[in-house]
Amino acid sequence: MRYSIIVPVYNRPEECDELLESLLNQTVKDFEVIIVEDGSSVPCGEIVERYASRLNVRYFNKPNSGPGQTRNYGVARAVGDYVLILDSDVLVPEGYLAAIDAELAAEPCDAFGGPDRAHASFTPMQKAINFAMTSFFTTGGIRGGKAKMDKFYPRSFNMGVKREVYEALGGFSAMRFGEDIDFSTRIFKGGYRCRLFPEAWVFHKRRTDLRKFFKQVHNSGIARINLTKRHPGTLKLVHLLPAVFTLGVLFCVLGALVSAVAYAMVGGKDFVHDLPGLFLAPLGVYIVLILLSATLSSRSFIVGILAVPAAFVQLMGYGTGFLRAVWERLILKRGEFEAFKKNFYK
Repeated sequence: MRYSIIVPVYNRPEECDELLESLLNQTVKDFEVIIVEDGSSVPCGEIVERYASRLNVRYFNKPNSGPGQTRNYGVARAVGDYVLILDSDVLVPEGYLAAIDAELAAEPCDAFGGPDRAHASFTPMQKAINFAMTSFFTTGGIRGGKAKMDKFYPRSFNMGVKREVYEALGGFSAMRFGEDIDFSTRIFKGGYRCRLFPEAWVFHKRRTDLRKFFKQVHNSGIARINLTKRHPGTLKLVHLLPAVFTLGVLFCVLGALVSAVAYAMVGGKDFVHDLPGLFLAPLGVYIVLILLSATLSSRSFIVGILAVPAAFVQLMGYGTGFLRAVWERLILKRGEFEAFKKNFYK
């Protein structure tokens, strides 16, 4: 068999249903689907059963162990030459496997991944969050839409690996967040070749509200320091930008407040009167850039409006997580589990 599609699921039966429905339409049929329930309280076994006559699909239910170990569980039961790792919250266009076939035929590699897009049916908030996660103005553009990069690190929402390579590397580690970047890093360290497949994209739903989105990106910021501890030398300048942005926003807001209080106390000083506006001007420029860019790219003013808070959440969520991890891991020298067990572990 050519491909084994591995999907870990945790309390997302509706999303699993939509993913399986999208897989029915693949033009390439040489694949199996392995759904692994990670100790969910709301299982999707009955939904998977409805597809058994139309898809080569198998379903497993196991105790909760996190996404990485759940993927390993599925791969151990796979038979395909390549394992394709998908998140349960994606939809797959009908040409997805055909695009992978074409790329592998043109230039074989050991591992690969593709970008993500927002589907027309997604809510305005989902589209706004998608913009925040993929836009140049939020550093999200590095996630996988560009072919000209020195190294492409596949993410677990859309990742493919030769099964023999996956097994040689031992699969995903026990990390509960950032485990896909850890795995991608080990692919490169192992001397294997990894490529971006630009046309092998998926529709990625991401989070449905800003509270859940903040938690996700905050954990990503924490994971970056954990990854740096595991793989020294992998921290890049772009990983620092959200933290710098977060500190910059705090500086601008506090500066505006202090100068406003000072003006109220001394009164009549023009230079003091102008200071709050000067402090807030950079934030105003950034807000306009996000509003215009998101409106034009989505062709929706509503999405443009929602993209403004989504962009701030994306950068400041990641930034605060990053700074928190710097304090916990680098300054206090606490261990990965000890410092963040409430974030990552049950």
